[in-house]
Amino acid sequence: MRFALLLLVLAACPGGGGSGGVNRPYPAPTADDLVARLAKKRAELTSFTADSMMDYWLANQRAKGEVLVMGTPGAKVRFAALSPAGGSTLAEMACDGKSFVYVDYQNNCALTGPCDKTSIAQFFRIELTPDDFFHLAVGTPPVIDGATGTLTWNASGGTEQLTLKAASGTEKLTIDMKSGRFDVLDSELVGADGKTVWSVANADFTDVDGHRVPGKTRFKSPNNSEDLLVEWGTDRKLNTPLEDAKFVLQPPAGLPMCGQTVQMQPTTGTAAGGGTSGSAPVKH
Repeated sequence: MRFALLLLVLAACPGGGGSGGVNRPYPAPTADDLVARLAKKRAELTSFTADSMMDYWLANQRAKGEVLVMGTPGAKVRFAALSPAGGSTLAEMACDGKSFVYVDYQNNCALTGPCDKTSIAQFFRIELTPDDFFHLAVGTPPVIDGATGTLTWNASGGTEQLTLKAASGTEKLTIDMKSGRFDVLDSELVGADGKTVWSVANADFTDVDGHRVPGKTRFKSPNNSEDLLVEWGTDRKLNTPLEDAKFVLQPPAGLPMCGQTVQMQPTTGTAAGGGTSGSAPVKH
């Protein structure tokens, strides 16, 4: 009898049962609680800018260096990859909400097309819609519509495992809620066909302008066997007003179409607004 009571006590204690795990150090939430909290965090973040270090694909070559990034919901993002030799622009891409312009200054070519999941792929070879990139970059992943959620406690890791299932696919998220945090450590979206659409892992969370965001992010598109490694850096700002003109890029006239893996329409050179010529990337 005393042995049976001892087993009950051990099972109720953190690390009990000999599994090396811990109990939740806070009241158990529901799946709906976490989905609502994610929605609240997404609504609180309206823009971001960063002077980042990336390990990425540029055209058909692996590159590592400084990349200026800015984005806001509404399919508006802009990237400028800078030369390690001294600040000139190697390549730029801008989505203005409707169409994108990509300019490769190294190979003197350009592309344009609609803002969709292939836009980001032109620059990084990772297929993400501009809005998905924005929310994943700030640690507030988008959630599939009409999903039914289940929540389990990972005792060994001390994290919440949220699974969302809908007709369109399944999304899995690992969330650290200890000590009042709400850090999405990783997330993965699998389509209805069973193929992974994207997966993201975050680390080194930090406070920026009153919001807790990841310091490092790894984007991966397993179907393309590509990844993008980002250190967001210390020069990062959230919720700074970004006028529409910042997401408009004017390619130099007469450039031929780039021979990218994801084929888009050749640039017409008619985009409005002030862009750059490869020597003066847009500043935040």
